[in-house]
Amino acid sequence: MFTGLVQRVGVLRRLARSGGGWSLEITHEPWPDRLALGESVAVQGACLTVTTEAAGVFRADVLDETLSRTALQKLCAGARVNLERALAVGDRLGGHFVSGHIDEQGVLGGIEPRGRDVAWRVRCSRGLAQLTVEKGSVAIDGVSLTVSGLGEEWFEVNLIPHTLVATSLGDRRVGDPLNLEGDVLGKYVARILGQRGGHAITAEMLTENGFV
Repeated sequence: MFTGLVQRVGVLRRLARSGGGWSLEITHEPWPDRLALGESVAVQGACLTVTTEAAGVFRADVLDETLSRTALQKLCAGARVNLERALAVGDRLGGHFVSGHIDEQGVLGGIEPRGRDVAWRVRCSRGLAQLTVEKGSVAIDGVSLTVSGLGEEWFEVNLIPHTLVATSLGDRRVGDPLNLEGDVLGKYVARILGQRGGHAITAEMLTENGFV
């Protein structure tokens, strides 16, 4: 489990076939306590397992499924990538609960300056849009952001200058693919509603299923 607060911006050294699968290698500014073998790290929002580690470099195996569902395969050597270690008990939860399981690839459909900030319109599937609510949370390339607008197949977020500088989001341009993960709470609610025949959300339903 992660929070969507990027801790390091690493650099993709290579993504290549390895042992019948795929392996990626990333350089980064070392953490005070080094990564451990088997540890989970979110790379552009995708949860991967550390297989080898040295000071400032680690490798992780990548499933074909992960490559097919994420935008990792479209990154070139030298691309900056967002990194976050798994949430530890007692850590501050400044973002939202992020599983590191990418739902789909979205597309950056538009960038609009708004004073010092910028608004992004992100194209996504109708299904993901239905799991999203205004002022709710969404993870883009592993970054926790607040939804400021919503349509049938798109949503909007606003980014402050710090986010653009401190993460790889500042490298994105219109038309670029994005790793998207919807809020896990929305997925559970949608699942429950589906099992109940699509009944409307009520206070009784939320209480009965432990949401309040």
